[in-house]
Amino acid sequence: MTTGLQRPAGDPIVVDDPGRLTFRVDRRAYTDDDLAAQEMTRIFDRCWLYVGHESEVPGPGCYVARDVGGRPVVMARGSDGVIRVFANSCTHRGALICSQPAGQARSFRCPYHDWTFSNQGELVGVPIPDGYGPGFRKADFGLARHRSDSYRGFVFVTFDPQQPRTLTEYLAGATEYLDLIDDQSEAGMEVIRGAQLHGARANWKLMMENSVDIYHFRALHKRYVGYMESLGSVPPRRRGGFGRALGLGHAANELPPAAARPLAHWTPMFGAEFRPRIEATAARFAERFGAERAERITRTNRALLIFPNLMIIDAIAITIRKIDPAGAGRMAITSVALAPKDEDPDIRELRKSHYLTFLGPAGFATPDDIEIVESCQRGCLNRTVRYSDLSRGMNKEVPETTDELPAREFWRQWDRLMQGDGGRFEVPHRAAGTPAGIPAGTPGAEAR
Repeated sequence: MTTGLQRPAGDPIVVDDPGRLTFRVDRRAYTDDDLAAQEMTRIFDRCWLYVGHESEVPGPGCYVARDVGGRPVVMARGSDGVIRVFANSCTHRGALICSQPAGQARSFRCPYHDWTFSNQGELVGVPIPDGYGPGFRKADFGLARHRSDSYRGFVFVTFDPQQPRTLTEYLAGATEYLDLIDDQSEAGMEVIRGAQLHGARANWKLMMENSVDIYHFRALHKRYVGYMESLGSVPPRRRGGFGRALGLGHAANELPPAAARPLAHWTPMFGAEFRPRIEATAARFAERFGAERAERITRTNRALLIFPNLMIIDAIAITIRKIDPAGAGRMAITSVALAPKDEDPDIRELRKSHYLTFLGPAGFATPDDIEIVESCQRGCLNRTVRYSDLSRGMNKEVPETTDELPAREFWRQWDRLMQGDGGRFEVPHRAAGTPAGIPAGTPGAEAR
């Protein structure tokens, strides 16, 4: 039996016992303020964190400002075309140099004392400069630049100057799924303008668990299941698909073709008028990638967890969901939709409609999910039951999507980092007897 981060009384937070097919998490991990503070320094100050998508800053001078890992940052494409991530903090007295969530500018001006910075981060203007001594140099006061990189258009930042992994190394097996997303358009993918910003009175890790939990779909989202059936579509089955551990806390669930996908999988809920174009798109993908990969790109539904706080749900539409802690009992959620740049306008409207209908903050699913994680948070405050159980599927060589493999992969990395161990990535072994239909190289078995 392996035990994880210790409570003050000496009891483990995570109990991972493969021999007994048991995986438990002490519920204080969701409610303890001291643990929440430790997460910021041991996880969010160390990992690669998602900032945004390159399409959000399409031209020189374009920028977005948002909080990442509890720090205000600006992602800007400079006049030289290079994307950089800066601290959203004036080097003079600390005020935000960018208060708008997005825009286009040649420079950023601090409203406090009019210090001005170029969109490449240099300090270019200081009022009454003779008030400083001869040793003052503007070159010493440029915006603090964070280490950033991108993979297939997804931009990440790390605040750890000693972070030993490149972004690609850190993403490990998650790169396969980012490839499947970006390959959905030869013209490239783009974030659809507009974001849904909301929160929940619950711990952020409960929403990470929920986002890769397919077990709850038919129980919690009965209204949406009925809605799909009323339109002639088939909701996800209770059984089928598989979960994958992708290393370093990343994980995915992959479901067989079932639900609607406006890219290239037509179902009656889209309307008969769209069927010829959607099927023509499917034929183009088969010609480009071959039948097997084309089906996986265009018809398979998947939920990708990138540790610690990014979810990409590629199903009814493509949703990028960033889940940020705001203390032990609160979280902030930012959701945007991703789509092919070359998508027909009416197909785009169809995609947006289905995105909002299911995954929007007022859709069929998201209010259910918010209510249930808040219910879990309240329930965890009763200390009589100490542990939550995430053992489902530990008895299987290849866990299904209704099992809890992705949540266990998340918690194992959480536990390693909270103990100070960065965790060495090894591709989990795919055991013999993997069901047909799982792509070659799929790591089905859990690392023991």
